[in-house]
Amino acid sequence: KRTFVLQHNQVEYINGSLQADVKQDKTGTPDYSDLKLKDYISVLEISNPMHRLWTDGRWNKLTMAHGCYWGKCTFCDISLPYISDYEPNTAIRLCDRMAEIMQQTGESGFHFVDEAAPPALLRELALEIIRRGLIVSWWANIRFEKTFSRDLCQLLHASGCIAVSGGLEVASDRLLHLIDKGVSVEQVALVTKNFTEAGILVHAYLMYAYPTQTVQETIDSLEMVRQMFAAGILKSGFWHHFALTVHSPIAKEPKKYGISIDQKEAGPFANNDLLYRNLQKIDHEQFSEGLKKSLFNYMHGLMFEKEVHLWFESNSVPKTRIDKNYILNILNQETLTPIKPGQRMIWLGQLSPYSLRVQSKKGMSRELIEFTIRYKGRKIEISLLKDAGLWLYKKLYAIQGGKTNTLLSDWMKDYADQGLEDFDLFWFNKPMSQLYRFGLMAI
Repeated sequence: KRTFVLQHNQVEYINGSLQADVKQDKTGTPDYSDLKLKDYISVLEISNPMHRLWTDGRWNKLTMAHGCYWGKCTFCDISLPYISDYEPNTAIRLCDRMAEIMQQTGESGFHFVDEAAPPALLRELALEIIRRGLIVSWWANIRFEKTFSRDLCQLLHASGCIAVSGGLEVASDRLLHLIDKGVSVEQVALVTKNFTEAGILVHAYLMYAYPTQTVQETIDSLEMVRQMFAAGILKSGFWHHFALTVHSPIAKEPKKYGISIDQKEAGPFANNDLLYRNLQKIDHEQFSEGLKKSLFNYMHGLMFEKEVHLWFESNSVPKTRIDKNYILNILNQETLTPIKPGQRMIWLGQLSPYSLRVQSKKGMSRELIEFTIRYKGRKIEISLLKDAGLWLYKKLYAIQGGKTNTLLSDWMKDYADQGLEDFDLFWFNKPMSQLYRFGLMAI
């Protein structure tokens, strides 16, 4: 089915099967039981943290979904079934398969090899891993969706996520729009900050020589990348030269993207790349060595002070037009996370028994509740007015350890039903902000 075969000394495409594609719930669990995994060696690529992760040690491979949930990027083969036919798995089924493979292989590391792991499924998978108490390490390819909030990234890390890779591509808002990537440089910066602060390594796929990309945009893209590494929100990256593939939207409308295709048809078998000419007549190869050298240094925490145009031999390369604090200004924005009643409240910490005491000040007295919360070997003391504090204690007690969760809307309703006032003021006070650093998440 959808297969090229050699028949009578000719390559022929066979697609005669009357059967439908196998659904995700029918594909089964990969069976590694008789594979001699201990006989394979690891190859270390130490200059690139993510490349080393690919090859260092044994990773069990799984997919969360068939196809890509986004399916719009103009450089991608979005017309082919492996991209266009999107069908997600379920978190329960994925955890069942993970447990079975762990038993087979004795290895608890997983690499999800999806084109882009769906954020909603990642959330459900993380919750299911925590609920079952599975001890695993995993990593995946993602899109830098704004869905990846501070809390979701913390949840993914708590479930065993150690790294993510995603496409920053050209690091230019104009070109990201042309790609139909669905993200902006600002959004990527904020999301990578969330992952990094959660303790998750971030690798960026980077691209140059994209159709219509100017010399100035190449230099400005490098400056964006420099600032992200300097800010510590990227730890790994790799520059790819744009390649035109036969099933991509660009190949369907080359004039729209300022190119002409020299090779009209794909080859007889596996010739998926097309030869093309850039009508701008820009020699993008002149940037290849400078992009690689600069990135090598950035990944080692070096040479951030060097102006980006100096990485290239040509004297005609312009200076960047990007403000030197562009990324830092984005990261330093003070923003309050809005209350969303549909979110689920999850808490991975643990409570101590509470105590009550009376505080007297200037002739006035009030009753306080005090308790200790523990998370990842740390602890902090919480002190609140009795009524609101006792309400919070009971809510945390019901969901501690992350085995269960509840809707924020239920908390809001119960808060009002108890006669307590101004949930917003309570929610954004200092004790609640402390709890967010000790395992409380709104997902």
